[in-house]
This record gives sequence, C-alpha cells and structure tokens, in this order.
Amino acid sequence: MNDEPGCPETKGVSVQLLATVDLGPEIDGMTGRQLRMRLVTIDPGGVFGPVHSHVDRPGTVYILQGTITDHRNGVATDYGPGAGWPEDRHTTHWLENRGTIPAVEISVDIVRQQ
Repeated sequence: MNDEPGCPETKGVSVQLLATVDLGPEIDGMTGRQLRMRLVTIDPGGVFGPVHSHVDRPGTVYILQGTITDHRNGVATDYGPGAGWPEDRHTTHWLENRGTIPAVEISVDIVRQQ
C-alpha cells in the first residue's frame, strides 16, 4: 500500500509511563540508559508523529486494543490486537489511528536517561 500522506504533527495521543529500569547497574556498558515501558493511547484520528527514527532507541510494540497504522518507507501497515512490531535502528516511521475506537499499545524501549 503506497498511500502514505505527509505526516502531520502529534495529536490525540496520551502516554503513561508504567515502569523504568536503570540499565547501568544491570549491564556493563549501559550506563546512562534505561529500559522504559509505556502505555500509549491514540484516539480515533490521532497521530503519533512526526516521522521519527529509532537509531539509538530500539524497542518493541504490542497492540492491546484497536488498530494502529504504521507508516514506513511509503508503506502503510495495519496492526490490530495481539500483534506488534520491532523498532530497530532501521526503523523510521510514524503512526496513526484510522479506526473508530482508541488504539492502545504497550511500548518498551531502551532510551538515554534524561
């Protein structure tokens, strides 16, 4: 599917931090990094943008409810409950909810501590 429009800015998205683990004391070489788990809700018509990369921020996503459209390289892919995707250094994308109910995901990634 090559119907990717330009990516609008983020709207209709709420993010709740669920947990973090400081990875420095856990794994040699991970000082200044943390494992983070978030609950992300994208309202109908909502967008999680702008286009962003996961270079230096790998993660995984799991869909709990609704459908999330993931836009990568001109291709739009829909993911529903029970599905998910990896986000590695090659991932550059943005997300939207084209559905009629809120889309809810669990997002787990490794980030630099702020």
